[in-house]
Amino acid sequence: MTPMHRNIIKLLRNLLPVVMTVLCAPAVRAQADAQFTQYWAVPTYYNPAAVGSSDYIRIRGGARLQWIGIDNAPRTFLGAADMPLKLGKKHRLGVGAIFNQESIGLFRNLGVSAQVSYKFNFLKGSLAVGIQPGYYNSKFRGSDVYIPEGDDFHQPSDAELPTSDVSGNAFDLSAGLRYEHKYFSVGMSVLHIMEPTVTMDSEGGSDHETIEFSTTLPRQAYFTADGNIPIKNSLFSLQPSLLVRTDFSNFSAEATMRATYNRFISFGIGYRYKDAVSAMIAAEFKNFFIGYAYDYPMSAISKASSGSHEIVAGYMIKLNYGEKNKNKHRSIRIM
Repeated sequence: MTPMHRNIIKLLRNLLPVVMTVLCAPAVRAQADAQFTQYWAVPTYYNPAAVGSSDYIRIRGGARLQWIGIDNAPRTFLGAADMPLKLGKKHRLGVGAIFNQESIGLFRNLGVSAQVSYKFNFLKGSLAVGIQPGYYNSKFRGSDVYIPEGDDFHQPSDAELPTSDVSGNAFDLSAGLRYEHKYFSVGMSVLHIMEPTVTMDSEGGSDHETIEFSTTLPRQAYFTADGNIPIKNSLFSLQPSLLVRTDFSNFSAEATMRATYNRFISFGIGYRYKDAVSAMIAAEFKNFFIGYAYDYPMSAISKASSGSHEIVAGYMIKLNYGEKNKNKHRSIRIM
């Protein structure tokens, strides 16, 4: 390895925490939503209209370790639960809850939300409208701020950098629409509609004056699409899926193709635009689900990281409403 390569790797290893430190300046925009390669396995995280979309009580949890080898890289944990509620003969409510925690750089972000959706028959399928009020907390470890020697942009005495741990809370609101057919589904959602600003307080100085820092949770728009294509005269089926996100200044898209055998085991590949390629495998047995994904970065991050690892697991409990189910097709997200 040449000295130049060693310097690049050293730079990348230290880049992320430095960037996160810079982000704590007043009135900045916070980290966007967590990134999951198996987004198709946790649809309620991206769209509250997806709650109650199956005939099960559905419980799922996930963990993602991003950019292994880089200090302070994102670490994400997610928990989600949802179920349908019968309302009359043709319409149903869906209710759910979601919890996510992420550490990235010196930030620790926590979100807890309730979800409710209303679903009705529409064009040989069903259309759901969902809403998601929630609580958001952001904490910054100012006590761990480190300014490298020779930094021309920041000084240890910079008043805009907290020297102690600070945190704050805010109310969050999201909403979405989702159409589901026997063989496909499409959805649109907007998370963090009001772009909540989290004001974080810290006491400093000999006179104990209050110093305020703030961060904004940026509005995010999502478009998702999933399909289920049975292969004739075989036990295989194909599940293509797509996720597009934007905060109206940046754009990201990823596509996945999975193949499922005998509704038991699936394997697939994915591509995230200008970011990473991925491989994944999942299995479902007696209502248990487990899936694993590995991402290999295609950007300069690959010089410092061996990739990202992700696991999603869950369990489903069948509900019986005491009458023939008019929507007997299997959810396209369930293998």
